[in-house]
Amino acid sequence: MLPIIAHINRIGTAVPDHDIHGLFVDWAHARIEDPRAAKLFRRMADRAGIERRWSVLTAPPGGSQIDGGFYDGGMPPTSARMTVYAEEAPRLALAAIAQLGELGEISHIVVASCTGFVAPGIDQILARELGLAPTVERTLVGFMGCYAAIAALRVAHHIVRSTPDARVLVVMVELCTLHLQGTTELEPLLAMLQFGDGAGAAIVSAEPTGFAIDRFFAHTLPDSAELIGWKIGDEGFVMHLAGAVPNRIGEALHDEMTRNALLGEDRIDRWAVHAGGRSVLDAVERSLDLPEDALADSRAVLAEKGNMSSATVMFVLERMLARGGTENGLTIAFGPGLAAEGFHFRSVA
Repeated sequence: MLPIIAHINRIGTAVPDHDIHGLFVDWAHARIEDPRAAKLFRRMADRAGIERRWSVLTAPPGGSQIDGGFYDGGMPPTSARMTVYAEEAPRLALAAIAQLGELGEISHIVVASCTGFVAPGIDQILARELGLAPTVERTLVGFMGCYAAIAALRVAHHIVRSTPDARVLVVMVELCTLHLQGTTELEPLLAMLQFGDGAGAAIVSAEPTGFAIDRFFAHTLPDSAELIGWKIGDEGFVMHLAGAVPNRIGEALHDEMTRNALLGEDRIDRWAVHAGGRSVLDAVERSLDLPEDALADSRAVLAEKGNMSSATVMFVLERMLARGGTENGLTIAFGPGLAAEGFHFRSVA
């Protein structure tokens, strides 16, 4: 008997309507008192490879999303941010799901989200709004950061392999801009420079269309736990993203054991690398000696959307799926740990 192979049949994505990248750059630059640090911030912003980032937060007439908007007069408490999350996260997720077209009979739903909490969860809210059967089996993946999409797809992969007639709806939704911090320090402002809001959705089943999933992998890098952190504060979720992350990733990818764990021996034609930032993509490209255009899809997503945490890699995969072809590919994302997670896939003709 041939093994059951899970496939990513379709992918849909969505971002909000409000571009906040330029607003944030101006706001953050004005907060930095040291002229040398302010000049460095502006230079780093210009070199970030990001042109636009999108937010669910809207501005009043004559104001901006930062001055005169949600953050006017100070940093809102976490409770206020979670109120917005409970309203806007399901809305954005449903917009991504709508891009999938007819869903068919969904047996399972797996949701990944790291930028908010609500109960009943996003999984139950989506199931209700979509009119799914009350017997639908639900899984919620939370607080894993940028590689949470990998974990969600891995859950769907195992569901399909154990239940061949399963049809799994996988959703990633992140509202990163809810967690703006009122800091004046350069490093956290550079970290916040990367992030925007977005949602991705996919149908995973045994139907042989789209991308066939071949193998998942996970590899936690030693002595790196302090480089990426994500804590719940009184004024939102506070991220720590050290400037040393790209170098650490580059070092790891030069290590033979790490390369073998991630890459295996398969030929890789397509590289769906999480667009965590220009320096991260540069480190991957250099360390693996990739062709100059190998990460073109990741760089395009970064330019147009920024880093949307777990949802980002779905935008990269969506671009690849739309082009078709029969190549072998690899998806990889980096996040807290510091860890690398991903999977191998191949296009189905």
